[in-house]
Amino acid sequence: MNAFEEQLLDAKYYASFGYQAGYWPDDRQGVLPWLLDLRELVHRQRHAEPDRLMAPAVASLAELFDRDGVVRMYVERMIHEVPKTHKTVDDLHDLIAHLDHIVRTAPEWENIPSKRNFFPMSMLFTYMMMTEAGEAAFRNVAFNDAIREILQAWCTFLDSPDSRYVLDTGKHGWLSPEAYEYNKLYEFVIPDRNAKYWGWPSFNAFFHREIKPSERPIADPDDPKIIVSPNDGSVYRIARGVKPQDQFWLKSQPYSLRDMLAGHDVERFENGDVFQSYLSGADYHRWHAPVTGVVEHAEVIDGLMFSNLASQGNDIKGIGSQGYYTAVNTRGLIIIKADDPAIGTVCVIPVGITEISSITIEVDRGERVTKGQEIGFFSYGGSSLAMVFQPDAVKFYSVIAPYTPDQVVPIQVNCQIATAN
Repeated sequence: MNAFEEQLLDAKYYASFGYQAGYWPDDRQGVLPWLLDLRELVHRQRHAEPDRLMAPAVASLAELFDRDGVVRMYVERMIHEVPKTHKTVDDLHDLIAHLDHIVRTAPEWENIPSKRNFFPMSMLFTYMMMTEAGEAAFRNVAFNDAIREILQAWCTFLDSPDSRYVLDTGKHGWLSPEAYEYNKLYEFVIPDRNAKYWGWPSFNAFFHREIKPSERPIADPDDPKIIVSPNDGSVYRIARGVKPQDQFWLKSQPYSLRDMLAGHDVERFENGDVFQSYLSGADYHRWHAPVTGVVEHAEVIDGLMFSNLASQGNDIKGIGSQGYYTAVNTRGLIIIKADDPAIGTVCVIPVGITEISSITIEVDRGERVTKGQEIGFFSYGGSSLAMVFQPDAVKFYSVIAPYTPDQVVPIQVNCQIATAN
């Protein structure tokens, strides 16, 4: 590869969600050694157990390759278009073998940032996603549905006791001293530190662990005009006067309400405000109600997982495709009518990114929620969260409002982010 091509890969890599959220190596040069190690593990496994049955979800993808020529064309092309110096997957059969290996394993802790990879599936797809064919493949409905089925199978494994083998105090264990500090486990409820795996029944249970209430006090719990953050994270954007429909695929990634809300209550939020943040691996992955009120709508919208906005490729200072994700990715919709009429209605949109295996909503339509009450959680994977407010309903808190794309503004669940106008 020439210097320009390497610079372009750098730009795409450092603008990716996996890098920005701390799930991937802090140096792109750490990607290839990890992929080569994975390749060796996969090939060794295939040699040791040639008759092992394929995981059903992975077998479904293999069957899709056989019967759908368009999907087969895109995926074969994206494998072929990966530069030879970065290629570790040979063909469709090799890709299937890699996926079959990943769905049977849990992510390991890595203390060295340049070697860190907590997103094995998206790391496998790193350079494939950056190809022209890859951009098309990951927007293909049939291929996307098959990948979602694989992610759900992986989620089932991560929900099982078999996934606990990485919950130990060893070098690559999530309970090691270094991982303990990185994940700020002292802020979380540990079921039983004297028990094996510290009492967590699965890796996912560890991932969406509960926070100590004292660590996330509710800002002004008795003041209905104070709106709190539903999640831990970093501020991505505050947008005002959002249109009912817009070209969300442009480089500026304008929000498009009709796409974000899947057609629900678009008129009510037209010209309103959007507040979006993204979560890192060490953040608390449960979400809480930003206001007190009644749930008017609650559902999960199936969408894309590994699709990135192509125009972000040269934006080395970007946070990937965060705005784009709200329109196309798998996401939840929780619409809450606030008790305070000045606030009106608020929509909470948890968004799954790359490896996200599950968005779990814990409230139903007609249910009353109080500010700071838990309303759902993410299982293992990357995630973002957007809130949509009605026009002229809120004024953003002074600590949040000066935000610019060049600075990182951290927020915590239950902290104040806005007040009613």
